[in-house]
Amino acid sequence: MDVMQVLRAAVDAKASDVIITAGAPVTLHVHGVLQPLDPTWILTPKEAEDLTYQFLTSQQRKIFENERELDAAYQVPDLARFRVSAYLQRGTVACVLRLVPLEIPTPEAIGLEQRVLMEMVNTNGGLILITGPTGAGKSTTIASYVEYLNAHHGIAKHIITIEDPIEFLFVNKKCVIDQREIGFDTKSYVRGLKAALRQMPHVIFVGEMRDRETMEVALTAAETGNTVISTLSTQSAAKSINRIIDVFPLEHQNEIRTRLSLTLKIVVSQVLLQRVDTPGRVAAREIMFVSSPIANLIRENKVHQVNNAISTSYGDGMRLMDDSLVDLNNQQIIGYGDVVTRVSDTEKLKRAKRRT
Repeated sequence: MDVMQVLRAAVDAKASDVIITAGAPVTLHVHGVLQPLDPTWILTPKEAEDLTYQFLTSQQRKIFENERELDAAYQVPDLARFRVSAYLQRGTVACVLRLVPLEIPTPEAIGLEQRVLMEMVNTNGGLILITGPTGAGKSTTIASYVEYLNAHHGIAKHIITIEDPIEFLFVNKKCVIDQREIGFDTKSYVRGLKAALRQMPHVIFVGEMRDRETMEVALTAAETGNTVISTLSTQSAAKSINRIIDVFPLEHQNEIRTRLSLTLKIVVSQVLLQRVDTPGRVAAREIMFVSSPIANLIRENKVHQVNNAISTSYGDGMRLMDDSLVDLNNQQIIGYGDVVTRVSDTEKLKRAKRRT
């Protein structure tokens, strides 16, 4: 089986990821379940290396051999793009491929509600966070938002993306979109962000806020009238706020609380769960719009009260993850087991319906 057969099989199976490593068959991640592509084909170290190296350019191979890890992008025309994460394990070459569809999903296709989308689209300046664990569809949600601006927004915008690596490819429509890849177009998120401030942006997409310096520059960009959208690996709005504050030294945290209370506009926290009504996965989402009361809680170091503020603002389009999980269960979209393992409020668990 050659590399194209592997990739086509992954796309045909609607896999989200492909694992290539010695001592195991090529393994597909399909709707949250690992499936061997061919259980009889156990990869040797040489086969795993040969497959992995087909996804890398000669320059990328040199970088990988020196650094022992590498993130890259690989595209098969008319099939799909793949985010490649190459690494060594027990001295042998391995990689994981993340499938990136050539066609950017619409907000409707990923279940992003119109009210949430419009709040994002109509945000002019400030910080929007899409958060969740690895594999939660954060990049897809942001790509869907960017493409909506590109295709539908009445006012043309200059959108700059800083990614590691570039995932979805945009074609300029109503907006001008510049996509910059770490390691090729810019050296780091921080350098790309600082440069973007001199490039007349309206919207800046930062692939991930990994460190204090990136967060600092992102806050500055949001304060100067740009809409900055980025991701964190946190799993709730409150944890996202604390994550940003906590990376700064104690003596600067009050200042950061004030700045965050003024710049943070929306937090969408999401997780992908296996559907029980049809094959596939669905996103459960926590939604927080930073209202004046929530901004005050951030500024006054009362983030522990944010969940209550979200819970009492359901009519304004906000909701906690617990509510999203229970609602999806009651609509018979996700199973009771996913609710039990994820709901934090036992009172809300009582509203969930136990089904097989």
